[in-house]
Amino acid sequence: MQIALTLVSPDAGAAEAAAPAIASALAGARARVKEPRPLGPGALDLLVEGEDVARIRALAEAALEGQAIDVCVQPWEGRRKHLLVADMDSTIIGCECIDELADFAGVKAQVSAITERAMRGELDFEGALRERVAMLKGLPMGDLQRAYDERVRLNPGARTMVRTMAAHGARCVLVSGGFTFFTGRVAEAAGFHANRANRLGHTPEALTGVVHEPILGREAKLAALKEEIAAQGLKASDALAVGDGANDLAMIEAAGLGVAYRAKPIVAAQADAKVDHADLTALLYFQGYKAEAFVTD
Repeated sequence: MQIALTLVSPDAGAAEAAAPAIASALAGARARVKEPRPLGPGALDLLVEGEDVARIRALAEAALEGQAIDVCVQPWEGRRKHLLVADMDSTIIGCECIDELADFAGVKAQVSAITERAMRGELDFEGALRERVAMLKGLPMGDLQRAYDERVRLNPGARTMVRTMAAHGARCVLVSGGFTFFTGRVAEAAGFHANRANRLGHTPEALTGVVHEPILGREAKLAALKEEIAAQGLKASDALAVGDGANDLAMIEAAGLGVAYRAKPIVAAQADAKVDHADLTALLYFQGYKAEAFVTD
């Protein structure tokens, strides 16, 4: 079987320098590196002849331990995905929007502590969301736009990743346990086709401290992935899902390629690949895109 082993690093020369060590490590799995193919600065594809994807991944990760290199190991055939489903907070953007709203409300320390535990899988997501939103009661509506303008920034590579996949025919959907106020704006900024999230209760002047049912959490994210797959006439193997928190885990496990981005340990342990060092364009390299195919405008 032909296997794609992709190395991506923020250090332009690191992937190429690591290739001989990878080839040596894989000999123990009766796998042979046939062809290195540069994809872009710091990104290298290795075509591997082997049978055990999980074993090859484990050996590659062990060989790369301590190095700022992300690795993805998957069957070569079918690696170009036709559906992207992405989490928003701390994945496509660099913050947790609810924590930033809590800062304006003067309760950031309390809310952030609950957010962290929920993302680690230590708390029920739905209950934790209701508890945090209740603390925002009375927050002026103008502070939502202020939070977006002052605090929300796309993570490096996010816009390029989404726009490149879209330009090559993939459907791109933002699915968040956060709020539609932010997902609509972030989806437009990054180039997503659609977005799903929770709806905050509010009057014209302020938040009411409630979140409308049903709450979009772990199972709703999985349902969104399945619905998008069915609507596009695809298979699960055609989908890529990326996220960082426990409420992303079900969709990450169900997708053909599930990626943990700067993720909590519970997510990183179960994902097909991790991005701990490179930016989000790593997800393009994992699919075999070369840098010259990236949409960067």
